[in-house]
Amino acid sequence: MYKVNTICFKLGMRKDILLKKRALALIEQLRYRIFDPALCSGHRRRPQDFSRECRLTFPVLVILLLQKSLKSLQARLHEFMRQLEQEAARGGLSGGAVTHARAKLSASVFVELNRQAVLPAVYGAENKELVQSWRGHRVLAVDSSVVRLPKSQEVAKKYGWMECSNEQVSPERYPQGRMSVLYDLLNEVALDMSLAAWKVAEEDMAHAHLEWVKRGDLVLTDRGYTSYLWVWDVLSRGAHFVSRCSRSSFGVAQNLFKQDRAGVSVLATLKVSKETKAEVLKRGWPLEVRVRFVSVRLKTGELEVLVTSLLDEQTYPTQEFAALYWRRWGQETFYGRIKGRMDLENCSGLTLEAVEQDFAATVLLSNVESVVIGPAESQLAQRTVHREQPVKINRAVSMHALKSRLIDLLASTLPAQEVLAKLTRWFQDNPVSRRPNRKVPRTNFSAHRSYHYQRYVRKIVF
Repeated sequence: MYKVNTICFKLGMRKDILLKKRALALIEQLRYRIFDPALCSGHRRRPQDFSRECRLTFPVLVILLLQKSLKSLQARLHEFMRQLEQEAARGGLSGGAVTHARAKLSASVFVELNRQAVLPAVYGAENKELVQSWRGHRVLAVDSSVVRLPKSQEVAKKYGWMECSNEQVSPERYPQGRMSVLYDLLNEVALDMSLAAWKVAEEDMAHAHLEWVKRGDLVLTDRGYTSYLWVWDVLSRGAHFVSRCSRSSFGVAQNLFKQDRAGVSVLATLKVSKETKAEVLKRGWPLEVRVRFVSVRLKTGELEVLVTSLLDEQTYPTQEFAALYWRRWGQETFYGRIKGRMDLENCSGLTLEAVEQDFAATVLLSNVESVVIGPAESQLAQRTVHREQPVKINRAVSMHALKSRLIDLLASTLPAQEVLAKLTRWFQDNPVSRRPNRKVPRTNFSAHRSYHYQRYVRKIVF
């Protein structure tokens, strides 16, 4: 027993060291990239933008937008500049200055920082040991979610209006968009993201994400992602898929729903429909594909049928698919986190630029958090290993800590090790228990009830 405990301790220490190295590498890379003139040149609207000497420089604006707050812009700006300039006796900046400055900035800067700094830190060869997978596959998910946008004609013209009402109140409407994200469920990072009008089909948005899918990846999807074009678009990239079937989808799936029996695995051949045959031939894909249908029983007692390209029963046992597909819930909690904890739907401006910048910055900051909290998660797990209920980082606490220390993290002369050490201690405050068997009833979505919650009930984090 002593020998086993010693081995586990050494493995835990090694993981903790690797997580610290990864977090520090990300911090240093972000510090370098944000202040790199080439980043500014590539993501300003015009060549003359950010060329004058001023206090609201390109790096300062990027960090300010990452640190989005629900306080009034002017109050937040005073706090931000005092912290940035270390109480220097200088005049304040106006909210109008921020509005003018952000009009010069493209939201693509946050996308590039994600692709050039965060993703290499997570998936780089030096951190291969830390990348979590399932049976050798990186487990990704694609899904979309509607997002409430600020009321302005400019925003509504691009994304569309959403009407909501009930018998007690007069009709209300607000602009609404649809966001789609390719998300790594086990490593908790978003690989790609897009924002479009809410009436755009989610599968159409998902096809664009597949550029970031690699050979051997496994893509989990909900209902709505089971078309023949989707299946072959995934397979053509050397990846695999697991998708949930609706009750009105494939004939094999309908038969399994009628049987109402879990643990059934059936191989079948799907043939292209007349409507999509021309497109399939144009892309050079086969007119039929071999797939596997698997029935699983949810904890609620409901039967679900999954369709997958993982055909081998010996390599991928049927009994593992329920737990595998349950992993897709991680994307739902990701959406809940960026909408709730990170206040995505409370935009910091009324312009299209503000909407696009807030969306891309929020996803980037969520990814940064997932990497930076790694050492704290490891230490917390080792410290509480004997608890009856395991604990995890309180993401409300960690997000508030990250935003509060964002200037120290990205723009100060403090050593990265010192900043990370302080954050790691702060992240471990007030952890929450994991309750895997807890069941929370889900209520039917109501646009009016959601609108009321966002305006009058929800508590802010920063």
